[in-house]
Amino acid sequence: MIRLAQPSSLELQALSVLWHYGPSTVATVLEALPDGKERAYTTVLTVMQNLEKKGHVRRVKEGRAHVYEAAHPQKSVVSEAVEDFVINTFGGRLGEAIMALLGSGSLNAEEKEAVSKHLKISKTLAPKKAKKVAAKPAAKKAATKKKR
Repeated sequence: MIRLAQPSSLELQALSVLWHYGPSTVATVLEALPDGKERAYTTVLTVMQNLEKKGHVRRVKEGRAHVYEAAHPQKSVVSEAVEDFVINTFGGRLGEAIMALLGSGSLNAEEKEAVSKHLKISKTLAPKKAKKVAAKPAAKKAATKKKR
């Protein structure tokens, strides 16, 4: 599998617009950027062209307009960025990262339900093996003491 260059923060915002709204023009992306900052059309055009060069979007000409669409699903692009974020910011401690994310805003009822369902089926809640490993040496020590 070819590893794509990680998108910048602004590129991720543009991609989030495409993932949410579907194929869009530069004007639509400019209007829907989540951070709400004022930017020139040409700035967003450059961002979209860079994303195309990096292989993150495809461009189709429709009349005079160019319509951009995400070339890859959100999960495949974001999973690597999230993993890097958790490792670099929280030393790989996923629980701390989740608590920080939950503390940074509020969820509506639908989002809370979705998070709850996901946690119930998540592979991250697999039983820890460290406890079993720690119990074995203690059992060996007890057996050795009885033999003496």
